[in-house]
Amino acid sequence: MRQNNDALWAMVEPVVTGLGYELVEIEYLSQDGMNILRIYIDQENGITADDCGKVSLQLSALFDVEEPMSARYNLEVSSPGLDRPLRKTSDFERFAGNRVKIKMTMPVGMDNRRNFTGILVGVTADQARIEVDGEEYELPIAAIEKARIIPKY
Repeated sequence: MRQNNDALWAMVEPVVTGLGYELVEIEYLSQDGMNILRIYIDQENGITADDCGKVSLQLSALFDVEEPMSARYNLEVSSPGLDRPLRKTSDFERFAGNRVKIKMTMPVGMDNRRNFTGILVGVTADQARIEVDGEEYELPIAAIEKARIIPKY
């Protein structure tokens, strides 16, 4: 789940929170031959294009000095969207009751599953609790590769 971006997270989070936003996730990906560094931000009343621009401007200035990436990339700052990623323990607490999709880094449980889709029940210690087809699973948050809310349409 951390995708080897802890150092980048430590660099970006103070800037984002200092501007009054929550850092939701950082993704680094290659798309159509371009490298993209995507920063997801949120706040209680939602995110506007102006919010993304403000954070992008500050992060661009920071990255010009710190040069966190060796390869060329495009910086994108975005709202997490309806299928918001869940990363921190507080995310799993906050979004309890929502339908989620979770992918583990390795198989867990007696049935050796990696993929879970169900209702997020909550958090116990450092375990996300999810109900799938009437059965409850406790998944170690540190071993979650990816977790997202499934939007209600």
